[in-house]
Amino acid sequence: MAFDTIFLNARFDSGACHHIAVKDGRIAALMPADAAATGAKTIDLDNALVVPGFVEGHIHLDTSFYGDAWRPHKPCTDGFNVHERVAFQAQNMAEAAPMEVRARNQLDLCIGHGATQMRSHVMVDGSVGLKSLETILRVREEYRDLIDIQLVAFPQSGILASPGTPQLLDQAISLGANLVGGLDPASFDRDVEKHLDAVFGVASKHGVDVDIHLHDMGTLGAFEIEQIAARTRALGMEGHVAISHAYGLGDISIDHLKTIADILARSGVAIMTNAPGARPFPPILVLRNAGVTVFSGNDNIRDSWWPYGDGDMLRRATTLGYRSGFNTDEELRVAFDVITVSGAKALRLEGYGLRVGAKADFVTLRAEHVPEAVVAAPQGRAVYKAGMLVALNGMMVGKKR
Repeated sequence: MAFDTIFLNARFDSGACHHIAVKDGRIAALMPADAAATGAKTIDLDNALVVPGFVEGHIHLDTSFYGDAWRPHKPCTDGFNVHERVAFQAQNMAEAAPMEVRARNQLDLCIGHGATQMRSHVMVDGSVGLKSLETILRVREEYRDLIDIQLVAFPQSGILASPGTPQLLDQAISLGANLVGGLDPASFDRDVEKHLDAVFGVASKHGVDVDIHLHDMGTLGAFEIEQIAARTRALGMEGHVAISHAYGLGDISIDHLKTIADILARSGVAIMTNAPGARPFPPILVLRNAGVTVFSGNDNIRDSWWPYGDGDMLRRATTLGYRSGFNTDEELRVAFDVITVSGAKALRLEGYGLRVGAKADFVTLRAEHVPEAVVAAPQGRAVYKAGMLVALNGMMVGKKR
């Protein structure tokens, strides 16, 4: 077989060294490091650690202010209040730079750090209609050669509380959104069953997956998780549903947690956590040991919810490990798996990984192995998409407009 490119001296986490041969954007062969590489363009990776591209599993391309004017954070009047945060967001968005500019800034940031796959939630509800989705769809098309993006039609203002939203979610899928979302069925819309009727109704009609935001705490959040899992099983959607945040899993008893974990595993419902500061979050090892897929994302980046965020999924793995008390090499590899292989499973990605036949999407790191990469989050990375260099040292290269 004639190869397009052969990447020389790639070092894998196992310690093995290979030449990575690429043809038509996919890995065509993994050759021994002492094999002769002839008949193709060669790029010497100089024994750098090579890992699969990072999976950014939860982000909001439409609401970030990264690259825009600094906007001081407004605290809620009484702790954490989703309704109030949504109101602050509407105020800030009215004064922000054009959405397409901010979305491009955020994409450049994430790709520069090594994200090659992404799932972004985009507001679709009575407050904004389909305008935000139409904008992000155009930006996604611009970036189609640089990153693969799934879009979730996200009812930020609720479904029942925002007139016309069920119909808008339906239209959003027809327009090009890949998944349908939801938001706190109990505390925001005050009716779990009707909220889930709308979400799963759209999903069933269009044959798409579901990813629901769930901030509700304690036993209320656990109850909603059980209801989502029951819907999933009843509709035969195992493996096609995710719950984002699921904070309630972080503040229930261990016995209750294990019961819910078994329910999630049986229903094939994945859990997304970004381990945000000052909030409980789902215990990763307990869920994984029960067979639950746990993945991650940067979520909000410098927006109306908090001022933090750097778009770096490797640093997100550092945070996951730190907050989970991961110290051993095995545990640090779990944190890395959450932002790579498990993320790919949750997003149901085709052709992911460092194997023959997979897409040639990978990142080079200045680290001895994955555990060191997780704790150090080294810079100086090269990011390859379909075998083409798209970012170097945090900066985009060869980007088309």
